[in-house]
Amino acid sequence: MLDGLLVIDKPSGPSSHDVVARMRRVLGERRIGHTGTLDPLATGVLPLVIGRATRLARFMNAAGKAYEAVIRLGISTDTADAEGTPIGSPFSGALPSRDEINRALDAFRGTSLQQPPAFSAKKIEGQRSYRIARRTRQLLSTGGAPPPPVPAFPDPAPPAAAWLQPPPVADSKSPAMVSVTVYRLELVRVEDARVTLAVDCSAGFYVRSLAHDLGQALGTGAHLAGLRRTRSGDITLAASISLAEAEADRENARAAVMPLANMLPELHAVVLTPDGVRHAVQGRELGPGDLLADVGLGIWDVGCHVRMLDPAGALVGVAEPSKSPGLLHPSVVLM
Repeated sequence: MLDGLLVIDKPSGPSSHDVVARMRRVLGERRIGHTGTLDPLATGVLPLVIGRATRLARFMNAAGKAYEAVIRLGISTDTADAEGTPIGSPFSGALPSRDEINRALDAFRGTSLQQPPAFSAKKIEGQRSYRIARRTRQLLSTGGAPPPPVPAFPDPAPPAAAWLQPPPVADSKSPAMVSVTVYRLELVRVEDARVTLAVDCSAGFYVRSLAHDLGQALGTGAHLAGLRRTRSGDITLAASISLAEAEADRENARAAVMPLANMLPELHAVVLTPDGVRHAVQGRELGPGDLLADVGLGIWDVGCHVRMLDPAGALVGVAEPSKSPGLLHPSVVLM
């Protein structure tokens, strides 16, 4: 049985689901999932959780991400990326300067509300948004009329620029706007109509939406032409193996799997006594007597998750502060 984390440097082309299916065949392990979906167009860090590590996926999904994005000004598409159908006429005026682009990017720095793309996995009344958008696209292609549009904001609308409207292909129902945070948004270079950005952002941020919204803010239209994820949480490309390498050498792929004990390094760790390990496995709440030492990290009241390790350093699971002061509640047990 194989348990742990395998970081794949995903190539452009296959979906994240495709990568999982291919690695199931390579490793001979059915229990594999991915954290942080990458679109087929995108490349870079795709963490795969294997075996018992699949139970830790929810802690990794909440981690921040970093990307290098290439945005093509002048053309908007229904999917907000290069795989979509162009919307309207291409922009024919003078392209904005580097300073104009940088000023427009100020609106996206920090915390704001973002409209997810219509072609996304967000759910609308139990249906995936991309399925609704595909039906709308099909309706338009056969000459039918789409349902009347619904404003992106409630009435009366809060102060906001018109470019926050979703792409026109969206159905009468659009994914709900979500609060996202951009910690760093750097303009790396501008080459004619291609703008390269470095983006550090919270989980749930759509770089495709950033591309679309930037194009609207500049008055040129735009779409995402290329995307490479360079970091997911604390995991960087330095820890990755290419999909081609993994498929070419099964043993090399197995050797690249990070053990459970090395996962979630951003969480504080507590070392349990042998009795503490037994209590955790039984689902019992843990007190100071279940720890080998008081690590002095304020784990009892920080309101966050902690890793539980046994005396040999193996990962027992993840705990969180209990509703009862001074106790830890095992929320995930791997043993």
